[in-house]
Amino acid sequence: MKSSFKVSLKAGEKIYINGAVVRVERKTTLEFLNDVQFLMEGHVMQADQATTPLRQLYFAVQIMLMAPRDAEAARDMFRKSMPLLLATFESTEICNKLKLVDRLVGEEQIFEALRTIRSLFPLEAEAFANPTERKGAADAMIPVARAIGE
Repeated sequence: MKSSFKVSLKAGEKIYINGAVVRVERKTTLEFLNDVQFLMEGHVMQADQATTPLRQLYFAVQIMLMAPRDAEAARDMFRKSMPLLLATFESTEICNKLKLVDRLVGEEQIFEALRTIRSLFPLEAEAFANPTERKGAADAMIPVARAIGE
């Protein structure tokens, strides 16, 4: 038996579904009856908000979902940034979750990868309070938006 997934949207709100942008005119509920990759407007990060290594990673992964024609360039950035990120953070929890993100992206579970990265933002802020990790953060910064043609 297939499970369905419902998403409620407000009037004028956008949702990104498999690379398509959909805006609803009035409050509505969408029911997905099969597997679909989507991103709610409230979870979309703009390029200028990608100010930390994990936010840059999030931005690259979101491009895989939102802009399929740029997905390969975003995957290249993801592959380049992952070893840098793993070397940057001393936190076992962050590193374990980054490995999970790597697996999720490899399995095309982009939404779950984005959710996992978002959960790391508070841990990243904590880690960068430590001068050692803050210093290493500069090495993990890759100008993602510029590299994928944004």
